[in-house]
Amino acid sequence: MRKLASLSCLVVFCLAACSEDPANGSATPGGSAPPATDTLTIGISQYPATLHPIIDSMVAKSYVLGMASRGIVRFDHDWEVACSLCTELPTLENGAAEMVLLEDGTEGMKVAWELQDGMRWADGEPVTTADFHLTWEIGRHPAVGALGSEFWRTIQRIEIVDDRHMVLYLDRRVAGYNAGWILYPTPEHLERAVFEADPAEYRNRTLYQTDPATPGLWMGPYRVTEVTRGTSLALEKNPHWHGRPAHFDRIVVRTIERTTTLEANLLSGTIDMIAGELGVELDQALAFRKRHGDRYQMLFQPGLLYEHIDVDLDNPILADVRVRRALLHAANRAGLVEELFGGEQIVADTFVHPMDSPYTREGVATYPYDPERAAALLDEAGWTLSDDGIRRDASGAPLQLKLMTTAGNKSREMVEQVLQSQWRDAGIDARIENENARVFFGQTLDRREFGGLAMFAWASAPEPVPRTILHSSQIPSEANSWSGQNYTGFSDPEVDALIVTLEEELDAEARLGPWQRLQQIYAEQLPVLPLFFRTDVYILPQWLEGVRPTGHIMTSTQWIEDWARSE
Repeated sequence: MRKLASLSCLVVFCLAACSEDPANGSATPGGSAPPATDTLTIGISQYPATLHPIIDSMVAKSYVLGMASRGIVRFDHDWEVACSLCTELPTLENGAAEMVLLEDGTEGMKVAWELQDGMRWADGEPVTTADFHLTWEIGRHPAVGALGSEFWRTIQRIEIVDDRHMVLYLDRRVAGYNAGWILYPTPEHLERAVFEADPAEYRNRTLYQTDPATPGLWMGPYRVTEVTRGTSLALEKNPHWHGRPAHFDRIVVRTIERTTTLEANLLSGTIDMIAGELGVELDQALAFRKRHGDRYQMLFQPGLLYEHIDVDLDNPILADVRVRRALLHAANRAGLVEELFGGEQIVADTFVHPMDSPYTREGVATYPYDPERAAALLDEAGWTLSDDGIRRDASGAPLQLKLMTTAGNKSREMVEQVLQSQWRDAGIDARIENENARVFFGQTLDRREFGGLAMFAWASAPEPVPRTILHSSQIPSEANSWSGQNYTGFSDPEVDALIVTLEEELDAEARLGPWQRLQQIYAEQLPVLPLFFRTDVYILPQWLEGVRPTGHIMTSTQWIEDWARSE
């Protein structure tokens, strides 16, 4: 699952509902009796392609970073932006943020930040404003291809006042001027020399990639101490952590890509819990609850998790919007959700969740299951049904599309098979070619090599301005060092202008109109095929307390200090 990096986010005051199904059972492996060791072993279904905070975007990475590093702010459980490493959130009201005239005479903003006192890297070196300045330098360098490149370019310069105070000068009005949750510190004493030696190769030569167990890379409650690539990560308490101490001495994050094997490892006691952010899907969890629910806590968290299919618009077949619309009409998404997930997922019309404040249905096209309409659209597009049941164009070429997702994810593979069957009924030949998550996310999507249909999920912050996934400047290419997450290649001048408006308009009411138009265009043009909004399921031992899902992009590990054994 990829993480949507919003460049300007306004918080909505809404809490995603979390239902609990507490278990009551006897002491069994993974059940109510805590193990003798002070180690917590967590199972997840993906391994992070990198641990660098601003290179690549994977929930697996965010899950680990929640324990070992922190951004300057984060979204809390009430979906409000709050300080994580700062002392007070800068706002226009308290004067720490203000509108200014820039040196070129245009209007911009300056935002003053004060860091908390006593922050240190795990090697004892102090965390200072210079570390944030280095992150900005890395993020804005065109050769690096960092996550959220537009965010870094928006910061015109950073004035270092002293080790704990800095002022960010923004080159425009920015609605999310204080929501820079991707602003992580990068240890200057370790990483500056690596970066300056060869920015174009930095993503491959950074210590986060070559030696992630280096203590000085980490400043969270834990530090990474052992790495078995593709398999597991071990973390131990950071002796220089400045905040509330964590409870567990050691945490092991074990990657088990097949979700059926993940469940088996939980039942055998090899792992203590399954992460909700990257674990079993809802259908598997519901079946698990029937068989083993009396032995575990199970938390069900709906939220801003958008399962969808990216469409390669460079593919001549998919470049025709009639084909894209037909694909949706030929897919019984409501039936799929009912059959596979007990009706517990919300069918999506666009990328905006009904719980999020910008959501609207006014003037937004919908695509209910309608095989006759799908057939009419395909006929109109020149795809005629042949004797073998597959549609062909005038030259006889079949209507054949590659469909990809992360291999080993049982739920996604089931969704693929249902869609493949339904599309086959419509005369569309979908060929499934899945890949390991690290390859799928780290290469195939980033380099736009999927060629057809790619199914995955975005996790987003509240009110996510979709620059990185919809703006034309965010189409990954060799020229921009493969930055951006507009994997479809979507380009629309009106959408580009709407995104800029949403980024710069400070008034919440004034943003509603652009949000509405953006959702209308998205549903009309379908650069992406919406599927549903997911519910994450956390399967925890009865003896573990303090795990609180958020329903948005911030993983539960951002509050790892609260996790403890129950008395």
